[in-house]
Amino acid sequence: MNEVFRQIGAPAPGGIVLVADHASNAVPADITLGIPEHLLHEHIAIDIGTAAIAERLAQDHAIPAHIAAVSRLVCDLNREETAPGLVPETSDGHPIPGNVGADREGRLGRFHRPYHTALEQWLEAAEPALILSLHSFTPRLASRDEPRPWQVGVLYNQDDRAARIAIPLLVAEGLHVGDNLPYSGRDLNYTMNRHAEAAGRPYLGVELRQDLTQTAEDHTRWAALLAKIAQRVASALG
Repeated sequence: MNEVFRQIGAPAPGGIVLVADHASNAVPADITLGIPEHLLHEHIAIDIGTAAIAERLAQDHAIPAHIAAVSRLVCDLNREETAPGLVPETSDGHPIPGNVGADREGRLGRFHRPYHTALEQWLEAAEPALILSLHSFTPRLASRDEPRPWQVGVLYNQDDRAARIAIPLLVAEGLHVGDNLPYSGRDLNYTMNRHAEAAGRPYLGVELRQDLTQTAEDHTRWAALLAKIAQRVASALG
């Protein structure tokens, strides 16, 4: 582990691997964001529940994981290098004053590029049959009013091979499933665009609603379900 990412488990060629870009709320000691402490435990700083679910998938279901170790408020690893939100100055209506005038190139060189270089090397060595991309979303945005009723969303850009298999499987589990919702993978999909779509690797992008990812029981349940779904998708893809 370093300040940018950690990896759990050893990938096997032809297996399933997991990537979690927003699984940490860590802020290095030399970076000051200038926000109240409680915001570091909310969705603007971290995809709540994803780190614990990724750990369960790696430890209980033999799905190795590449997990971010720095908050998206420091550097959003799932954004293009040129994206305005890479070093966000606001998030869901909350100002991030410490990021105003921040050294963007320094954040890219310290966090973004090492994360993606390591992920690229890891995937090349792994030769996976399927990448599971794990995120979570807040049930309610502070800055918008529309409801977010989906329990799980499946996101994709141009390559929807895994999504088309997974969505009916998740529906069959009794879940309210968003098809490219609560937001579209055609808009926000940088990590999978770069490491999956551009390389022809199948991937399953999953968003879990955060009120369902709070407890250890939630983490165990989601890990078991996602492992089952991912295995079925990988088998169907051949």
